[in-house]
Amino acid sequence: MSEVKKPNFLIIVADDLGFSDLGAFGGEISTPNLDRLANEGARLTSFHTASACSPTRSMLMSGTDNHLAGLGQMAETTNRNAGFRGKPGYEGVLNDRVAPLPAILKDLGGYSTHMSGKWHLGLVPEAYPSARGFDEVFALLPGAGNHYAYEPAHRAGEGEPLKFMPALYCEKERPLPVEELPSPFYSTEVFTSKLIAQLKARDQVKPFFAYLAYTAPHWPLQAPAPYIAKYKGRYDAGPHALRLARLEQLEKLGLAPKGVVAHPMVGIEGGNGGWEKMTEEERKISSRGMEIYAAMVEYMDEQIGRVFTYLEETGELDNTFVFFSSDNGAEGALLEAMPLMGDHLQKIIARHYDNSIDNLGNGNSFIWYGPEWAQASTAPSAMFKAWITEGGIRCPAIVKYPSFHPSRQEGVLAPTFTTMMDVLPTLLDLAGIQHPAPEFRGKQVLPPRGKSWVPYFSNTSEDVHDENAVHGWELFGQQAIRRGNFKALFLPLPAGTGQWTLYDLAVDPGETDNLASTKPDILKEMIQHWVEYEAETGTVLLNPEEWAPGYMPQAWE
Repeated sequence: MSEVKKPNFLIIVADDLGFSDLGAFGGEISTPNLDRLANEGARLTSFHTASACSPTRSMLMSGTDNHLAGLGQMAETTNRNAGFRGKPGYEGVLNDRVAPLPAILKDLGGYSTHMSGKWHLGLVPEAYPSARGFDEVFALLPGAGNHYAYEPAHRAGEGEPLKFMPALYCEKERPLPVEELPSPFYSTEVFTSKLIAQLKARDQVKPFFAYLAYTAPHWPLQAPAPYIAKYKGRYDAGPHALRLARLEQLEKLGLAPKGVVAHPMVGIEGGNGGWEKMTEEERKISSRGMEIYAAMVEYMDEQIGRVFTYLEETGELDNTFVFFSSDNGAEGALLEAMPLMGDHLQKIIARHYDNSIDNLGNGNSFIWYGPEWAQASTAPSAMFKAWITEGGIRCPAIVKYPSFHPSRQEGVLAPTFTTMMDVLPTLLDLAGIQHPAPEFRGKQVLPPRGKSWVPYFSNTSEDVHDENAVHGWELFGQQAIRRGNFKALFLPLPAGTGQWTLYDLAVDPGETDNLASTKPDILKEMIQHWVEYEAETGTVLLNPEEWAPGYMPQAWE
């Protein structure tokens, strides 16, 4: 009897995509390929990540908490805050205490392993994707890059605020100069083409693991002009109107409870007063930013469709587990108002870029869209990327695998709580591979903290994590702990109140009703869970005065 063919794995991660940006999640942006995936698979409606990109990516690659995997803080944060340096779990790279997912699949499952896109888990050769188990690699190494590879600041050595390094890209183990990138270059198209080329050239006998990590729709907001033109005027009513329209669709699709109380839209100190106080010209520029953002999302969806088409044409799609998600909530920072980078970044933009309204979206423009547009996307949740509120950590996610039980896909909404840490155990489960802990490649490694989705999607379990399971988050000094539907949250001054708060997410997804005074016993239990989580993960908490200026999230207005 012939051996059953192992499944292929396709993992697609968008960068800073908001919860309701896709059509299948209530958005007006045209995303037919991902909508089809959602209609054939399942939408994970309570999928959670870290509140920023590299910590989330460490969870994906390790199956465990970012504080254990090397990204207890982003490397950009660790480098400027002495209190984190030298601490286990704060190496700023995917560390050797974890067994990387591609390496496990390659060594123990005979998989060919492929990556194209953003890495953000190490900028030096010993931490490149090829050193962590990928056979074929085309990667952007840092956390951001110009989508058209227009890098004058990098060439001039002026890019320090964005942590640009001597090599922005690599191909396999070789640093790749900007001058050697494909021309013409647009990140979303090139990342897609590179992955398809890798899959075409692979050993066709082996199953594959493919990781497609887009930088869209991360700033700078840039997209091909014909796609931007499709959204001309679409957002002229502003972010508040968009938020209301998205909320209506979320309720209609069952992605938000009827009559949900959304967290109030809040401003950020250092801003320009928001849409209501903008001049007509400022509103034109602001809405143009949202038009470009939408174009980036549509173009990304189109490119994802190319990958699906390739898999269909080669007969591989029906044997491929496909997972799509964002890496965190929508990005709402006002970069010009951040002490860390604002002044220097503005000088770089003035020196090298043309942000006249007719040029916006081109490679030599450099803009972002700010907190109000981001909150239109994350509603009913509170805030956005870098916040440990639900707006920063609850993300759109879709999973499809034809062998799963029909009742758990074919367009269903899967409300069970899930996290990015679950992806690794799920894939190992499907591949029939035991996690190698306590030892892998001659080093001691940690077991995953995530849990396989296979029992849930095979319809043999009602949940992935039971009601007593505890999950914690921390980044930039913000702390959160969750058990069942209860979530305790600590936002330090000046970003928050400096007090623990408590929410029941089952009835209050917007985190608007603080139960700390009415359920003090539950809050006490949750804080004890936090203490245990902090000890288990080696989380390092600095006092406010120990933080370098500009790294605590901007304060609420």
